[in-house]
Amino acid sequence: MVLFKRKPVQFLQLPQIDDESLEVWHIPQTGEVFSSYDAYLARIDFYNQPRFICQITGHSGLTFFEALKSELAGAQEVEQSFPEALKGPILRRVQFQTISRIDTLVDTIYDEFKSEYYPGEAVTIQLATGERLTGVVRDKARLSCKVLPDGTMTQPNTRYFTSIDGRPNEEAVVDGEHIYRDRKIFTKSVLRSFIKKTVTRESWNGAPWLVKHDVAAQYHIDTRVPPHLRHDNKLLERKQQQAQRRSLQPQNGLHDVNGANGVAGHGMANAFHNGGPARLPELKPAPKMPKPHQAQQLDPSEPYVRGRPNMYVEHHHELLPPVPGDNPFHFPVPFRQTAAPPVVFAQPDPPPPPPPPKYPIEDLQLEPRDDYVRPPLKFLCHDPPEGVIDNGGQNEKIDMKSVGPLLETWDTLNVYCEIFKLDSFTFDDFVQALEITSKDIPCELFTEIHCAVLKQIVSSEEDGGKLQVNLPELDEDDEEDEEDSSATPTPEPEPEPKPAGRATRSSLAKLEAERLRAEAEAAEREKTPEVTVKHRAAELLADFNWIDELQKRKFQDGGWEMIMVGLLHQLSKNPRQTAVCEELLGKLVPPDEEPSRELVRDHYSALDFNLRVSALQIICMLTMDSKAVRGYMEDCAETMTAYRKEKIEHQRNRRQAMEDLKLLNDQRKILLPDNMPPEPTDDAEAAKANGDAKTGASEESPEERSEVADESDEDGQGRRGLRRGGGRAAERQRKREQTERKREAELAAKVPKQSKEFLKVLKDIRKKEETIKKLEDEIAILDNDLREADCGRTRVLGRDRFWNRYYWFERNGMPYAGLPVSSTAHAGYANGCIWVQGPDEMEREGYIDLPSPLQDEYAAKFKMTVPQRKKMEEGRTSLFNAWQWGFYSEPDQLDSLLNWLDPRGFNEVKLRKEILLYKDKMVTNMENRKLYLGVPDEADAEKEAEKNESPKDSKRMSTRAKAQASPEPSRFRCLEWTNSMAMDEMGHLHSEPPPPPKPRKGTRKSRG
Repeated sequence: MVLFKRKPVQFLQLPQIDDESLEVWHIPQTGEVFSSYDAYLARIDFYNQPRFICQITGHSGLTFFEALKSELAGAQEVEQSFPEALKGPILRRVQFQTISRIDTLVDTIYDEFKSEYYPGEAVTIQLATGERLTGVVRDKARLSCKVLPDGTMTQPNTRYFTSIDGRPNEEAVVDGEHIYRDRKIFTKSVLRSFIKKTVTRESWNGAPWLVKHDVAAQYHIDTRVPPHLRHDNKLLERKQQQAQRRSLQPQNGLHDVNGANGVAGHGMANAFHNGGPARLPELKPAPKMPKPHQAQQLDPSEPYVRGRPNMYVEHHHELLPPVPGDNPFHFPVPFRQTAAPPVVFAQPDPPPPPPPPKYPIEDLQLEPRDDYVRPPLKFLCHDPPEGVIDNGGQNEKIDMKSVGPLLETWDTLNVYCEIFKLDSFTFDDFVQALEITSKDIPCELFTEIHCAVLKQIVSSEEDGGKLQVNLPELDEDDEEDEEDSSATPTPEPEPEPKPAGRATRSSLAKLEAERLRAEAEAAEREKTPEVTVKHRAAELLADFNWIDELQKRKFQDGGWEMIMVGLLHQLSKNPRQTAVCEELLGKLVPPDEEPSRELVRDHYSALDFNLRVSALQIICMLTMDSKAVRGYMEDCAETMTAYRKEKIEHQRNRRQAMEDLKLLNDQRKILLPDNMPPEPTDDAEAAKANGDAKTGASEESPEERSEVADESDEDGQGRRGLRRGGGRAAERQRKREQTERKREAELAAKVPKQSKEFLKVLKDIRKKEETIKKLEDEIAILDNDLREADCGRTRVLGRDRFWNRYYWFERNGMPYAGLPVSSTAHAGYANGCIWVQGPDEMEREGYIDLPSPLQDEYAAKFKMTVPQRKKMEEGRTSLFNAWQWGFYSEPDQLDSLLNWLDPRGFNEVKLRKEILLYKDKMVTNMENRKLYLGVPDEADAEKEAEKNESPKDSKRMSTRAKAQASPEPSRFRCLEWTNSMAMDEMGHLHSEPPPPPKPRKGTRKSRG
């Protein structure tokens, strides 16, 4: 039956048609007939909506006709595949079941019938000889429990009489443990489809499952629904339950006349006790209470009902109920008092306290903390954000806008160093290499980076010399035509003679419009200013094809600088990169100097730090679209998939090993009491408590004691006496050790020998523990391999409450300390800092710089706005946008940052978890960075300063002056870097031509 909104589709009833000649429309799949074409179209449109569900397969998003076709096919398949012998028993068991979920019903029926077999079912039996044969169940006998002589009962069992295929004269009798059916015949999915096909259920709650009438008639199943399962009886039962619940509720009426509490209430209860149980009336809402001053002015002689202070009744009505019970002396209190009770106002119940918040919650919804400020950030640039006073790590050559591209470029070169064939290098060496602007100090790192990246843009001649990236086209022909046309004045064409004819108003208006347009164009040409020349790259590249030079790998003598000029000139045609490329070209090929190769080389060596970062960022980002990098990313993704599968296998094995270890430990606990060593006796404990003093005294013989006395007397004599004393001491030590070994042997003899089974269990436990340790090591190795292969994008550690992003660039895509075979692997770190980036524009506007109404609401709740809280909790080193970067480079700052982060917030609980996960590696890299840079610890520096200072010496000031001085390094660290990867794989550096091949001696002779 096709379902619509999880309910069976209800077909329309046949219309009453009196005129047989009337035209009607028929839907053959449903049998519906329509006398109106509009109604027929509306019904067809309804059936064609993809909103129907096939009840047997469960497929949704089908049209009615597709669902009906699917149901017919599924029903036929179920009819053929489901065992005929099981249909009747299963349908009888399902009939009138009240389990609402079909999944639970299928599980129940499956568990009940998976070990039951019925006559006529094809099965597989196992004989006593172990032979497996196929046959058909002919009969089934179920034997009940049998009581044994000792009072215990056996389990009920079932015997099956089966025929054997191929042996018509033989039969077998087997029990339930030696009979099987094909696993593919009776499964939960097949059972589910069969139940959906043959059983239906109404939509009301508690409705029973009912076998369809045609199927029930086929298998002789009773379809009469029991009375307690009918819908009308269910409704009546619910009404009775509601009435009983209402009758148990106390009535807010006259039974509480004597007061709501106190002794009077108990008296009223006693008065009604003799009358038997009374039905409590239904509660009604109380009317509104008058104001206090109005209630005090009311006449106290008016009748008054206590418990409802503002409820007054008239004199002619009965105020109190008749006296209940048989004893006339059991009067309630109001019957014995003539005066009205005083007015009592009920106090409203205080509202319940709000539930405690369930953490984590939004970070900025936590209460502000003025007792702890985030540790101050360091800045690499000379223009830190507003408010920063002391900046320990600043560099006068770096702008804040260049810090982000600088980090991005370094990370790209180190993550894809295998593609570029570059040794990994530290971030500090990279910054120092970009700072060198002297022609007399050649920097291999700076040169190799440019040449290695340029090689990924154009392949070599041996590989076809193809362009590997998409570049904007240069319109050289159009430019030449424009120059020629601008140099040669264009003669004005003579006006064509107007055709003779009659002039009309429309023709005169067209001529006037053309004349005005021509005058406007001429005036605009006169006003157009002359284009200022920003650089002379076009003249430099007139006779230089940078793609051909890059194919031939001609990088020497200013070759790669010329290639950079050609590449930047072509990239300047891209509107997004025009500004930065024009600025670079203006510095490399200035308009006021004659362009040449030597000029470009000199200007590139003296280029500003920030412009060098821009140039490197442009070419590095250009290579991200190359086939080599894309292929590397795909290979890493496939490698990560293989690693994950291997890790899952190791985790599964570890889980199984831990379960086995648990069983072995349980077995060891069972065997442990029989293999325990005996408890020490009281004498042994006393001897152990006395220690070696008594043992030594008992061991010494009288001769030894005399020798000791002689030795003490001869203590002041010559060397000969000392030698004899040493020999006697060695003899005593030897005897003492011999006695100790004898005692241990006696104790070992008293200990019972452990059983072989116990020893085997202990051995298996040790093996399992070693296996688990080995699997855990393998999982840790795979985790590290997954981290290094994750090169798709830089993973962020997390965000804090003010949406600052935290990066640790060793987090993924590279080894923690760079390549272990690189030339600077001894540094022991790659970046060594935690970098903090400010919030982006959307986060700043959505969470910090809120509109005025939201800021006022926040201030009313926390007594301050979000920017004020940011200033208070971050101190003087705040970041305001995504272009601003700061960093932490000290382990102490890392601990302070962890203390500042609040684990009750959504953002900071994740950030804190990530930092704690990699904290040991972070601290190690930070300490290695300080050792590599030669930066002493602050505590060590203070101790050294205190040690060198003398309060009475005049050298105190000179010592401080020497400590504050920071002379330029005479030797740059980055010059120690060499590209060993290129030397190993290619035999030469990227900036050098390949060496000529060595002639092979005797080649012809060996071939001949």
